[in-house]
Amino acid sequence: MKILLIGAGAIGASVAACLKQNKYDVTVVAKYDEYAKAIREQGLYISGQKGEFVVKMNAVARLEELNDKYDIIFIATKAYDVEENLIKIRQYMKEQASVVSLQNGICIDLYKKYVGSKHTVGCVVGFGATMQERGNIIITSSGTLEIGRVGNDFVGKLSEVRECLNSVFPTKIVDNIYESLYSKLIINSCITSLGVITGKTLGVMLKNKTVRNVFIGIIKEAMAVAIKLNIQVPPYANKINYYKIYKRKTNSFITHLIIKIVGKKYKNLKSSSLQSLERGKKTEIDYFNGYIIKLALQGEVNVSLNEQLVNMVKEIEEGKRKSQMENMLDIQYS
Repeated sequence: MKILLIGAGAIGASVAACLKQNKYDVTVVAKYDEYAKAIREQGLYISGQKGEFVVKMNAVARLEELNDKYDIIFIATKAYDVEENLIKIRQYMKEQASVVSLQNGICIDLYKKYVGSKHTVGCVVGFGATMQERGNIIITSSGTLEIGRVGNDFVGKLSEVRECLNSVFPTKIVDNIYESLYSKLIINSCITSLGVITGKTLGVMLKNKTVRNVFIGIIKEAMAVAIKLNIQVPPYANKINYYKIYKRKTNSFITHLIIKIVGKKYKNLKSSSLQSLERGKKTEIDYFNGYIIKLALQGEVNVSLNEQLVNMVKEIEEGKRKSQMENMLDIQYS
């Protein structure tokens, strides 16, 4: 079985390294010539929750350098780079290939458009990772993965995808992957936007009551959208029940306690978009809180808090504002 992984950021590199460590035939598309060369010659250095190891593997900078076809293609790029890669990959797919979305944001419609639902696999990534520098990745938190098809015409083999991803962390197949993706999108919208706005790791920012209040407010708006559009949202990681948070008051002691526990457990987690900004790249805010706003327009739901957060992140992207805790004083929430 031949595997292709596109995008060697923190999550992509972690997946590729774990697959290679478990003897899978993996090729990585790393975007940059020097990075691809380093993966081939020095290897990827992994530390953290999966232990410490180095693995070398085949790597190229561009898809055009490949002349093979693959059984499974994982796409772990930023959401805004997905479309460009999907346009190109059909010639590298075997007849019954599975194309797996490893994005945090919801990009499933793009996958269905370019490779079809018969090849598309949605995936909820439940672990965290940070790239210290290219090729040096810390897996900061463990977690399960969930995968599922997006159409009844799927021709790939979910069992093979699950077997591969079990090399990373335990993986299960779910019936409705979109609902699981939306569940992850909610928590990501909280972590991503607030991480960029505060400039802090999850543990530090969730010690602050105002941050927790806004965190809860994001969840409430996202759930108002879900209820209006009849999206059934499962508890995130079987622990965070969004429906209960939605029904409780923002200042609920129980809800704040839950959020504090999340902050303590994943205290070293740094927003992926904050990491992007630190490397001079743009964020994926349009695919997180921006996606909630997009759905809200369909259901005519008020999501003014999410709109404020998107605008603030855009200001930070444009250099008009710095990432700092003081930004929280400018946010209006109820």
